[in-house]
Amino acid sequence: MQTDVRPAEMARINTPELALAFIQKQIESIRTQVGDGKVLLALSGGVDSSVVAALLIKAIGKQLTCVHVNHGLLRKGEPEQVIKVFGEELGANLVYVDATDRFLDKLAGVSDPEAKRKIIGKEFIDVFAEEARKLEDIRFLAQGTIYPDILESVAGVKAHHNVGGLPEDLNFELVEPVKLLYKDEVRVVGEALGLPKGMVYRQPFPGPGLGVRCTGAITRDRLEALREADAIVREEIGKLPQVPWQYFCVVPDFKTTGIRDGKRTFDWPCIIRAIDTVDVVEVTPVHLPYELIDRLVKRITTEVPGISRVLVDFTPKPPATVEWE
Repeated sequence: MQTDVRPAEMARINTPELALAFIQKQIESIRTQVGDGKVLLALSGGVDSSVVAALLIKAIGKQLTCVHVNHGLLRKGEPEQVIKVFGEELGANLVYVDATDRFLDKLAGVSDPEAKRKIIGKEFIDVFAEEARKLEDIRFLAQGTIYPDILESVAGVKAHHNVGGLPEDLNFELVEPVKLLYKDEVRVVGEALGLPKGMVYRQPFPGPGLGVRCTGAITRDRLEALREADAIVREEIGKLPQVPWQYFCVVPDFKTTGIRDGKRTFDWPCIIRAIDTVDVVEVTPVHLPYELIDRLVKRITTEVPGISRVLVDFTPKPPATVEWE
């Protein structure tokens, strides 16, 4: 059984050859741990859970069941990508749960950021637990825990279990095949497993998803405007020769006056944020090319209903945090 301490002699996985050797070792380890048992995985579509899913499919095939919960706060195209890659291309046992209405109904009228996070976290656990109880003979829970999660847990920064807080009757043994890897190593392994680059190099995305970028009380129309604007921001900034560490947009819960087709409008602003960082403790804003900003302004204000003004957030961390909520 693996320990939670990375061996000092463990080589950094930075080549396809090292990644393939790691994959083979983990396949053997997973088969030894699981035997003929069944495994459950909460598959978000993020790099960590996606790499774990691909590893487990290689190791135990149909003994794995993946549950993908769409809480309505994902980015444009993400649920479809998970279904395509894992359900269709890799042939996983994939349970897709569209819980959009359930989450958004619970969030209606809630403006406090911490209350929103707690609602989203609790509902996710409740939905996942409900799906787990529908399945028979599940003995193992796979998670995309990585080594920085363990280090932060040891330091008291945060608990590292991805699906913490499950009811006591769901007493699973954990399977965590990438728990001794750093994020850059997980990406190398993901490429070696044949996952799409867009999934392997997916930007960091908060657990509450777009819920913390649709500030204040979430409304469906503003959330949809945010999703569409975010897709444009990711598409355009993603074309740069060297992309920032993270880039996204926020649609806040206030409106500004504007003009469209010669008539006065009262629409939301869209705030673009692009940053570079090494450790996320300190963050430097990225000054995007003016031509790119002009293109973003034109596309967002003409293609996204409800947005008539675009701003750029150049604030470093500190004093600002990465996310607005």
